[in-house]
Amino acid sequence: MTYRTGVLSSLSEAGAEAWDALLARQAPGAQANPFLSYAFLHALHESGSASAKTGWQPQYLALWDGEELAAAMPLYVKSHSYGEYVFDWAWADAYHRNGVEYYPKLLSAIPFTPVTGPRLLARDDAARAALVDALCTLQRATGLSSTHVLYPPQEQALQLQAAGFMLRSNVQFHWLNQGYDSFDAFLATLEHKKRKNIRAERRKVAEAGVTLRRVRGVEATEADWRFFHRCYKNTYAEHHSSPYLNLDFFQRIGAAMPASLLLVFAERAGRPIAASLLIHTADTLYGRYWGAIEHVPCLHFETAYYQPLEFCIEQGIATFEGGAQGEHKMARGFLPTQTWSAHWLAHPAFADAIERFLARESGGIEAYMDELNERNPFKT
Repeated sequence: MTYRTGVLSSLSEAGAEAWDALLARQAPGAQANPFLSYAFLHALHESGSASAKTGWQPQYLALWDGEELAAAMPLYVKSHSYGEYVFDWAWADAYHRNGVEYYPKLLSAIPFTPVTGPRLLARDDAARAALVDALCTLQRATGLSSTHVLYPPQEQALQLQAAGFMLRSNVQFHWLNQGYDSFDAFLATLEHKKRKNIRAERRKVAEAGVTLRRVRGVEATEADWRFFHRCYKNTYAEHHSSPYLNLDFFQRIGAAMPASLLLVFAERAGRPIAASLLIHTADTLYGRYWGAIEHVPCLHFETAYYQPLEFCIEQGIATFEGGAQGEHKMARGFLPTQTWSAHWLAHPAFADAIERFLARESGGIEAYMDELNERNPFKT
């Protein structure tokens, strides 16, 4: 079948209805990945958080069959490697030291979001294969240094590998709901020391006079969003960094996808002092953003882990993805999970060097996974 190929500088060129209809076909009968929704991606772009000015120039690849959007993928021209969570700074440095340009590059990812999900959106296998072919054609035509696809599911990573991409793996930590009927029932499955430490951390927060309040997105007020953003900005400032996301972005997703959002507020002496924001479907909760304007020991664990875990148990949510990195999550019941990325480099010598590097790194990741699994926090 012959498809009409297009490169979109704005998601509005596809339209919300067509984009979300294509997304819904990726997992029939299940709720679509919220980070790939038109509402989330369009908010990133329209708020200016992910735009050409911030180094994320949208170049979405799309295939049409007549008037139907048959396949598409989020794609950006990147002028840096910030906000990706699959680190290629050493690769860029090697290019620079040898007088070769690494930026700009092509990147398929959800900006600032290290969450696995489909990157090759297609109505069927034929359209997906055509999309991979179109990506390969585009990467050769652009003359850019490289193309990177971050956090695809394993089956799509393997499809890209068959098309000439090199695979890279990494580790995240996810919590799995074993049908717990209470937080105490979950704690009872952990080793004694882990259980004792969690109770001690929660007790410290309570003894500091802090109370917690959960607010569903449909109930969040303008004041809630402004306070959350204040906390988010303050935490970046304390780490001498600039926040990726602005208030306009949070207000936009608050208006466009409220049923997928959960805010947790920490309050002391009648005033809020910290907040976290989580995004969820009926079966997965994603830990995303946190911040505070006052320091309270263990408050981060309470707002970003324990309150969300309680929410998962109450709502019957099967998985809590805690975000990138963080071995400390294992002590709180999270287990290692392998993630994937796929990479294609135009320069033959650098492609060969990075292929050898990835082969060595892969062995290290396997050994790391084995080591982590030996430190399972649950009772044997």
